[in-house]
Amino acid sequence: MTRYDAIVIGGGVAGGTAAILLAQAGWSVALVEKRTFPRRKVCGECIAAPNLALLDALDVGAEFAESAGPALLRVGLYAGEEMLCADLPRLDGAGAGWARALGRERLDALLLRRAARLGVAIRQPCAVKDVERHGSLYSCRLAVDSQDAERIEAPVLIAAHGSWEPQPWQERVAERTRRSDLVAFKANFSGASLEPGLLPVLAFRGGYGGMVVADGGMLTLACCIRRDALREWRAAAPSSTAGDAVQAGLAARCRGVRLALAGARREGPWLSVGPVRPGVRTAWSERSGFAIGNAAGEAHPILGEGISMAMQSAWLLCRRVVRERDALVGGAAEAAIAREYGRDWRRHFASRVRWAAVLAHLAMRPDQARPLLPMLRAAPSLLTAAARLGGKVKALDELTTANRGHERGLARTMVAATVLRLGDK
Repeated sequence: MTRYDAIVIGGGVAGGTAAILLAQAGWSVALVEKRTFPRRKVCGECIAAPNLALLDALDVGAEFAESAGPALLRVGLYAGEEMLCADLPRLDGAGAGWARALGRERLDALLLRRAARLGVAIRQPCAVKDVERHGSLYSCRLAVDSQDAERIEAPVLIAAHGSWEPQPWQERVAERTRRSDLVAFKANFSGASLEPGLLPVLAFRGGYGGMVVADGGMLTLACCIRRDALREWRAAAPSSTAGDAVQAGLAARCRGVRLALAGARREGPWLSVGPVRPGVRTAWSERSGFAIGNAAGEAHPILGEGISMAMQSAWLLCRRVVRERDALVGGAAEAAIAREYGRDWRRHFASRVRWAAVLAHLAMRPDQARPLLPMLRAAPSLLTAAARLGGKVKALDELTTANRGHERGLARTMVAATVLRLGDK
């Protein structure tokens, strides 16, 4: 049995961020990741501007800046034949800095290399088969290729494994399959013609998506689609794979997608995962420890805030536990820290989750949302306001909200109109 101060389960952006922050504070950390890196992952791959300072604090900012795609200066809305654009808001208080995109196969590996340089004990590829609680310590049984490898223990356990797959040690809750469940898809394309610096949102009946130019000029196209809509798309192309049916369906429903993919070549297969079920989850449990990233909660991906919420939730947790290191290592109870972290999480992200839900349900109902298009044409700054409310310029330091009165007024107008037109889910 090897003892550490903390065990992090999951080596994505949340787990990598947490491992680095704790190691920088002098903690002994073990990170367990079951996949081999580099690996592609279903993700919109947009890193919002507030994370640039955090990347610098993790000492990977310079490497990120060298690799990431172009600065994202404009936001768009592609719905049917409509193609609307507006400026993205600038990060409050920043001299420079805009959102950029970097493929997950590069971003996750970048963070893990930094963690390794700091002395984090990385177990990869390695799976956690069981977690037990003995007094103040968590004991994790690890396995490589289904064969038991070792046990490690620590007073702090951080779940950063995402939400796609149930974990062996967690209580499984039976969830029925629903036609409204969302399935997420992603593909990368070379030679696409999307304007660099543009971040368009795709709206179509039964789903939503987005496109962005990431590192190496590669286009990332990601979307979420309801199961019932996916069945329709696949029925229209019975001999196609699910990914090919999604690509054809998007091109048929969004002129912006058709234009961007004209002459482009897909690099690698379509990836899919699901169901995507956004919402707020438990920030801590005695059985599973602290949760960060999608394990703690997620917003509808329409906002492209998944990476932000993953990294920032790791920061919120680590700033709490680092202050209490001596007490936690000495066996102190975690419940009080968990309550504080839970409050921090809700204050930073709950409004983001709600706002994303409003936008997602509006995007999936283009017939009901069509009356809003004249308003968006007349006032494109509504798109700017929507991006601001979505967290694109919320700084990591206590999230100041100065000088937003005008944009909030525009956003309230859009929310009110949205609610009137959503109808029943």
